[in-house]
Amino acid sequence: MKINLVKTVIAIAISLLIAFGFFSFYNGENKFLLSSGSFIFLMLTLIMAIGIKFELSRTNTNLKVVSGIFFVIALISNIAFSFSKFSFPIYIIVNGILLLVFVFIAYSIFKAKQ
Repeated sequence: MKINLVKTVIAIAISLLIAFGFFSFYNGENKFLLSSGSFIFLMLTLIMAIGIKFELSRTNTNLKVVSGIFFVIALISNIAFSFSKFSFPIYIIVNGILLLVFVFIAYSIFKAKQ
């Protein structure tokens, strides 16, 4: 596993800008939760998609595809939350399950070493 610092910083900056957009446009009471939760989820998936390279090409390709898919899912999920009034537990449960499924799949792909 090799971390490309420039691409990682770019991934963090993109995630931060998207989270700031959610913070700016959402007017509900869970404004901070939406922006910080989206930042964490989007940052993790985007760093895995563009900021990290793995030794084995098959593992690298699979992890980048899974990360890209979960980045889009996280973006859609947070956009849906930004257009609705939601409660704290619902947001944590939905995004927590999505994030844990992503981590589980990524871990399984990484440990397969193909």
